Amino acid sequence: MAKAIPLQLAGRDFAKKGDALLHVRARLQSYSPGQRVADEDEALLRALLARHPDSACKTGSGVDHFMVRSADYGTKCFWVVRTDGSTERFSYKECL
Repeated sequence: MAKAIPLQLAGRDFAKKGDALLHVRARLQSYSPGQRVADEDEALLRALLARHPDSACKTGSGVDHFMVRSADYGTKCFWVVRTDGSTERFSYKECL
């Protein structure tokens, strides 16, 4: 069996990726579609987005804030609202 690799995001330590995944999922579920992400969760999302394989494309002109919006099949996801007003969704799972 593979050994768990610790992970740190925005100053928070997780014993393994799965713990981080559960934490971020819980944060996502705490919001309703259309809500702006609170300041206390923004640092976590910025750290996640920096780990995304297409981070530069996702951030574009720069990140103004984050929102939660509806996604496919009745789910919801995090969206980046860029400084130029454009938006882009991103998968927190892909960031981990």
